[in-house]
Amino acid sequence: MDTDAATSALIERAIAALAGRRVAVLTGAGVSTDSGIPDYRGKGAPTRTPMTAQDFIASERARRRYWVGSHLGWRRFAAAEPNAGHRALADLELAGVTTGVITQNVDGLHVRAGSRRVVELHGTMRRVGCLQCGQVFDRRDLAARVEADNPWLSAADEDLPLGPDGDVAAEVADEFRIPACSVCGGVLKPDVVFFGEFIPAEKFREAEQLVRASDALLVAGSSLVVNSGIRLVERARRRRLPVVIVNRGETRVDARATVKVDAGTSEVLAALATALPALR
Repeated sequence: MDTDAATSALIERAIAALAGRRVAVLTGAGVSTDSGIPDYRGKGAPTRTPMTAQDFIASERARRRYWVGSHLGWRRFAAAEPNAGHRALADLELAGVTTGVITQNVDGLHVRAGSRRVVELHGTMRRVGCLQCGQVFDRRDLAARVEADNPWLSAADEDLPLGPDGDVAAEVADEFRIPACSVCGGVLKPDVVFFGEFIPAEKFREAEQLVRASDALLVAGSSLVVNSGIRLVERARRRRLPVVIVNRGETRVDARATVKVDAGTSEVLAALATALPALR
């Protein structure tokens, strides 16, 4: 890895802080930028206008706007491939260094890279559920239905900038047929935590248990603005566990980290995986 001397020294310090410990990993959007998915707050990040759960449920027009943008974005979101950072974390888990990954991302790239224990705090775009009967659908199957019901979408502009949630800011088309539950006709919603929703309590407990079963916490690609991430870092700090942060730019807990590496996650995580003998 081609890094400057200061960054290389910080990576060595990170390896020393994690060596011989069971490491829980918390990842954010920065882990997926090298897969072509933009982050939320980094340089050049697109303006974000998140759909709220309240608007989605209450307004048919809001649902139409969401599904048009989400479907157009899904075609590119689903085509994204795991990068070196995702693969490095899978290798570290396979080697017994990490206990698993807690991710704030909804792209499913950790799973596709081979990580086996993944806690998806904010859900996943891979599934869609009915708010009435609870039926769950594979997003790929739903995408095929959307294309069949709205064949004109195949010619829609694919050059619109992709958002970090896997959607694009597309024009709302009144003729767009909103997908409905094929079982009961109810409202369908992706299995993700919308703005204004709470992370399911059982999901956060699973993340807490992973941190509790570990001896250190590695944060990668998160500015730790979202409260769920801050809470997990505080759980680790209360137990006086080493906290290593890898992120381009500042985070909310830089001053409290054991080591902060201001660099790209792909190269740093790959360097950690290369240092397996020292970490074990």
